[in-house]
Amino acid sequence: MRQFRGEAQAACEWVETNIALSTEHGFCILDDVGGSILRGWTLVEQGQGDEGIKQMRQSLAAYRATGAEIIRPYNLALLVEGYRKVGRVEEGLTLLNEALIAVDTTGERMWEAELYRLKGELTLQAKAQSLRSQVEEEAEACFLKAIKIARQQQAKSLELRATMSLARLWRQQGKKDEAQQLVAEIYGWFTEGFDTKDLQEAKALLEELS
Repeated sequence: MRQFRGEAQAACEWVETNIALSTEHGFCILDDVGGSILRGWTLVEQGQGDEGIKQMRQSLAAYRATGAEIIRPYNLALLVEGYRKVGRVEEGLTLLNEALIAVDTTGERMWEAELYRLKGELTLQAKAQSLRSQVEEEAEACFLKAIKIARQQQAKSLELRATMSLARLWRQQGKKDEAQQLVAEIYGWFTEGFDTKDLQEAKALLEELS
């Protein structure tokens, strides 16, 4: 839950408790999934990108070696986000394709909307030297798909994230009013949680667009 809310420091504290407990009782899978992967994510969020990515890669490899597949798309998404933040875009896109294949293979779609949002963000980063209109069109299609999936799943937090990504793109394209209306609509749905990272970013974006 702390990871979902983007609270790296609080997540880190729970991760260390989880790892200690899992190690004490020999729960290696819980150590890899509930501990080391999330520890890597917290390191990336706290500015230690390379070390965080290294830990996530090692943890994912150890986890997969057990034959387990549960929540793999979500875990891969954490690593993809890490690659995006440190600028290793091509590696992120390659891993993202693997994550989307895992979604179709396992039918585990909890984080599918976020994967398409990340694909849009990485597309904008990776193809900066390509024809801009085509790049933006491809990224916009990813954001719209992410929003559609999130709405179908009634996953409002993921819809908010995808909406903000699309709104930022529209702002760059000069469609400021459309972007503001888009964000205002989803932001207005929420009645609590305004101290969370996503809603704080949404509020700041609305202020920039107004």
